[in-house]
Amino acid sequence: MGFEKVVVVDGRGHLIGRLASTIAKQLLEGQRVVVVRCELLNVSGSFYRNKLKYFAFLRKRMNTNPAHGPFHFRAPSKILWRTIRGMIPHKTTRGMEALNRLKV
Repeated sequence: MGFEKVVVVDGRGHLIGRLASTIAKQLLEGQRVVVVRCELLNVSGSFYRNKLKYFAFLRKRMNTNPAHGPFHFRAPSKILWRTIRGMIPHKTTRGMEALNRLKV
């Protein structure tokens, strides 16, 4: 199967979950992917609902020592990276290699 050397994806105007699922599939197939302009990704739904969901996510932390995680990334590129990581078996060697093929 022939792959392009690197696929460059422009994130402008894409829904974050839809884009992440296609990128995750490409990574697992062995394709290298670079995503640019992550700050212009869209999240569906109302702003208020998404804000409530994000603040609920921020409240999730380790009770005894919050420095042990989970880590709440604020940068748009890291939010996309974590979304893609959730769609990949990142604890296996296959998943780790797939995530190493991603640049956001």
